[in-house]
Amino acid sequence: MPKNILEERLRWVLPVINKEVRLKDIIVVCPHSERSLKRWLSVYRQGGKKALKPKSTRPKTQLNETPIRIKEEVIALRKKTKLCAQKLHWRLAKLKISLPRSTIAKILKDEGLVRKYRVKRVKYKYIKVERAPGELVEIDVKYVPGNIEGKEYFQYTAIDTASKWRYLNVYDDQSSCHSICFLEEVIERFPHQIQAIKTDNHSTFTNYYTGTNKRSDLTVKSIHALDQFCGEKNIKHYLIDPGKPAQNGTVERSHREDEEKFYQREKFTSFKDLKKKLADWNAYYNNLEHCSLNGKTPNEMLESMVPKVLS
Repeated sequence: MPKNILEERLRWVLPVINKEVRLKDIIVVCPHSERSLKRWLSVYRQGGKKALKPKSTRPKTQLNETPIRIKEEVIALRKKTKLCAQKLHWRLAKLKISLPRSTIAKILKDEGLVRKYRVKRVKYKYIKVERAPGELVEIDVKYVPGNIEGKEYFQYTAIDTASKWRYLNVYDDQSSCHSICFLEEVIERFPHQIQAIKTDNHSTFTNYYTGTNKRSDLTVKSIHALDQFCGEKNIKHYLIDPGKPAQNGTVERSHREDEEKFYQREKFTSFKDLKKKLADWNAYYNNLEHCSLNGKTPNEMLESMVPKVLS
C-alpha cells in the first residue's frame, strides 16, 4: 500500500508510462478522476517523479498584504462619505496613505459596500467636448424633500459643465422672478463670464411651450422675463428637448448627489438652518475630488482653466 500521496500517484501513473496498461482501461478501476490521471501523466512526462510531489496548499497571499488598520480606515471612510474607489484613493493620498485604486475597490467589494446592478449596463464611448469655464452653465430646480415649518422650498442649482463648479440657493417659490435673481447671484459669484445657460422647459425658465406660445404657427407673442434678462447680459439661453432630462445630465447628476448625500442625512429645524447647511454642503462639493476632473476639485479646476477668448 502507498505510504504517501507521491507513491499513490506513481501507483497509477507508472503502469501507463511503462505501457503495461492502457489509460482507458485504468480509468475504469482508478478511484481518481480521469482529469486527475491525465494531469499527472502530463506533469510526469514534463518533470519526472519530482513533478508529482504535492505542492504546499498554503494560501498564496502577498507578504505586503494591506494591514487591517488600513482596511478599516477605507471601510470607515466609505461608510461616512459614500465615495467611490477612485475618490477614496485621492482622499487617502491627501492623508499620506498610498493605496492603489484596485486594492480599494477589492476591499469595498469584499465588504459588500458596492452597488449591485441586476442588468449589465451597456457602455457607450462618448467624445468629450472640452469647454471653457462659463461657456455653458446648466440650471435646474429641485424640490426640497418634506416640509420645513409647514412650508415647501425649492432648490435652484447652477453648475458649470467645464469645471463642475456649482452654486445653490433655496427659495420659498419657483418663479421667473426667482430664476432671474438666482442667475444674478451666479453671475456675481462665478469668476468668469457666463456665455450661455441651459434649462428645461418649465414655465420658470421659458414660455415657449405654455400659454400663448402654444400655437400651430409657433409664433411667440411675448418674451419670457428670463430671456429678456439673458439678452441684456449677452447670454445665450438653450432649452433641452421636451421629455429629455438627460440633455441636462450634469445638473441632474448633481441633484442625485444632493438627495443621497445631503437631504437623506440632514434634518432642518428652520429655513435659516436649511440655508446654512446647504451652503456648507455646496462648499464641500466644490472642494471634492471628481473622477471627471481626473482627481481635481471644481475650485482647483476653475483656477487652472483659462477663459476662451471670443472672436
